[in-house]
Amino acid sequence: VQLQASGGGLVQAGGSLRLSCAASGRIVSINDMGWYRQAPGKQRELVASITRGGTTNYADSVKGRFTISRDSAKNTVYLQMNSLKPEDTAVYYCNADIRQNLFRADFRNYWGQGTQVTVSS
Repeated sequence: VQLQASGGGLVQAGGSLRLSCAASGRIVSINDMGWYRQAPGKQRELVASITRGGTTNYADSVKGRFTISRDSAKNTVYLQMNSLKPEDTAVYYCNADIRQNLFRADFRNYWGQGTQVTVSS
């Protein structure tokens, strides 16, 4: 299984970016999907998550500005980021709990490779 993230880049404060992360490989089903970020010198933190049923959860710092969504048919999760601030600058990682075996109910956790988001003031 691979998680391929894309959509990062350089944007001015107040601008928008949309991140995508597609899971590929042997996949039976996917439970929670999410986005984390890690700024230089800081710990990785949860930005937003979404369950298979569509329930979302956001870090307080991004509520009202970021929107997470998923397309289960495409095994893809998105993060729409609006009103970006310089403090949103970080490497963004996607994450997913994936079931690979039809005859076993366990899920494994996977990380994408990260995509850089830089917001200039």
